[in-house]
Amino acid sequence: MDTTNLNERFKNLSPQEVLEYFLKKYGTKAALSSSFGAEDQVITDMLLKLDKKANIFTLDTGRLHPQTYSVMDATNLKYGVKVNVFFPKTDEVQKLYQEQGVNGFYESIENRKTCCFVRKIEPLQRALGELSIWITGLRATQSVTREELKVIEFDKVNKVIKVNPLLMWSEEDVWSYIKENKVPYNSLHDEGFPSIGCAPCTRAIKDGDDVRSGRWWWENPEHKECGLHTK
Repeated sequence: MDTTNLNERFKNLSPQEVLEYFLKKYGTKAALSSSFGAEDQVITDMLLKLDKKANIFTLDTGRLHPQTYSVMDATNLKYGVKVNVFFPKTDEVQKLYQEQGVNGFYESIENRKTCCFVRKIEPLQRALGELSIWITGLRATQSVTREELKVIEFDKVNKVIKVNPLLMWSEEDVWSYIKENKVPYNSLHDEGFPSIGCAPCTRAIKDGDDVRSGRWWWENPEHKECGLHTK
């Protein structure tokens, strides 16, 4: 699918205007996949102000930080919603443990990507199977792997239109919105975690470090995707 015309159409629109277009056209067939990070919380606030029935889902890998569950709860309470949760398949997690042990993902990129597939990618595929539009909180400055993304893309693997409404926002834009709109956010952000994933694979970073350097810190930067957002 050629998304050139869509990108041209939306290039001067605000994230809210982009989201409103897809909500009106696709309804619950458009959904945000949220990890409850700062960007996803911004989009959650925007979506639910546009439509209280907007479709938002998350992937519970079974290895998340306690603080992530706390912000999930705070989000549900503030907006009066229940974010949909997709879990990995029990038999696949059991097989993963038998093959790798508890933390085998540290041993090789192959092991880590297998773990990511079982805990994140397969559940995501199930979630996206019912959708036409996949909304994400990706920003171009988050990583070298995201610098060439477009606001509107076509995901050939999952056969959905991928919408990145905050793509051109800066980190300052994100936090200004959170503060001005009193959006719940993960307290780990206050502890040096700009990017938050599974607990064993995420750590705090130092001032001046790349924002994704705390993810899979034992790997080279060009490998630092779990497979959810690779082209």
